[in-house]
Amino acid sequence: MKNSLIVQASEIIEDPQILINMVSRRVAQLNQGRAPLIDTVPSMGAADIALTEIIEGKVVLAASNDDADSE
Repeated sequence: MKNSLIVQASEIIEDPQILINMVSRRVAQLNQGRAPLIDTVPSMGAADIALTEIIEGKVVLAASNDDADSE
């Protein structure tokens, strides 16, 4: 996992716990056979792919039902 990707993704998702959860879930999806949402190169691991997807806006944090009800 590249440190520069972590820094870039943490600028988008500022809460480290949420970022970890998002990356972990996406890595699990990729490992289960889901297709990457970005162009990849063979040297990219699943975590690098997940972080790049977050950076490029392909994977976003969805509002929970509680957040939607409060508006």
